[in-house]
Amino acid sequence: MWFNKCRLISGTCRNVIRRSVSTWESSFLRYAEHGDPAKVLRLETEQLSQNLFPSHVAVKFLASPINPADINTVQGVYAIKPPLPSVGGSEGVAEVIAVGAGVADIKVGDRVIPANPATGTWRTYSVVPQENLLKIPADLPIAQAATLAVNPCTAYRMLHDFASLRPGDVVVQNGANSAVGQAVIQIAAHNKWKTINIIRDRPNKADVAQQLASLGATYVITDADFKRSQLIEDLPKARVGFNCVGGKAVSDLIKILEPGATLVTYGGMSKQPMIVPTTAMIFKDIILCGFWMTRYNSEVSLEARSEMLDSVVAIMKAGKLQPPLLEPVLLKDFRGAMERSQEGFVGRKQLLVMDDSVFSQVKKDMGDLQDRCT
Repeated sequence: MWFNKCRLISGTCRNVIRRSVSTWESSFLRYAEHGDPAKVLRLETEQLSQNLFPSHVAVKFLASPINPADINTVQGVYAIKPPLPSVGGSEGVAEVIAVGAGVADIKVGDRVIPANPATGTWRTYSVVPQENLLKIPADLPIAQAATLAVNPCTAYRMLHDFASLRPGDVVVQNGANSAVGQAVIQIAAHNKWKTINIIRDRPNKADVAQQLASLGATYVITDADFKRSQLIEDLPKARVGFNCVGGKAVSDLIKILEPGATLVTYGGMSKQPMIVPTTAMIFKDIILCGFWMTRYNSEVSLEARSEMLDSVVAIMKAGKLQPPLLEPVLLKDFRGAMERSQEGFVGRKQLLVMDDSVFSQVKKDMGDLQDRCT
């Protein structure tokens, strides 16, 4: 009898202790196999203990974009292949809600972004070691903060690392209406560099050209314009070019490069091998390079990355660099966002927003940014 009472009391105590451990309920998009993100991603939940290790930080994610690399990662065709099952997303902004006893440089209320790629940002809450986070200014609008680390930094590095550009120098790029392309235009304009911007021929090309011009584009042409030899001949020649398309688009872009110029490839949306004329290599001495933001981040110090982020944020705060056109979508409505991210000529990057209150703030921020940058 005494033994049964002890078992009953002991079990009751265990239940009390179990209930006393507070948790955060985190929703997240996880995939257990590779494939179409709209089909293989599942919205799941888990409980995260609020009892933190001394060096850990708890964060509430606010927003996370759907980048082409994220789609390719879920499909299993990207260079980074996280072990399955895995949570999607590699970029986003979060707010610190709790810190471990040993955390000194991060405090509750700080805004942070992931320090590493493919860490699974399509989630509402996460608990991670403090070294996996980078602090950013808390007053940066959510739309800018969520899209800070990949596209603007890619544009910034390519513009600064492959040519010593002077005011008036020319840059040429294809995929000019992509998120990186829009950042290239704005950072170049901020530095008084001219840009020649190639977009795909499309029914609304005039609208796209006008939008890019509003960002500071000097010239906007379509891939169909390369049939007009005189128009291409009259364009100024560029010291550096950026390619994210591949295929025949590369040979077209090279026509606008000056002798000795550098062509930097950072994407391959056509999924076709680059076509580079032999004459460009022999007679124009064109230099071919590649750039991958993930590799850059892995090879430089944390101080160098922080300096880069500070420089990009300074341009943003000056009103000279706004995020790409975004379509905010609640996390629970992710399937439609995944489908739209894979459609052609959409014109807006999908931004997963974690709850209704953040959604309202993002919509307000986007309106404020548009007013400030026009």
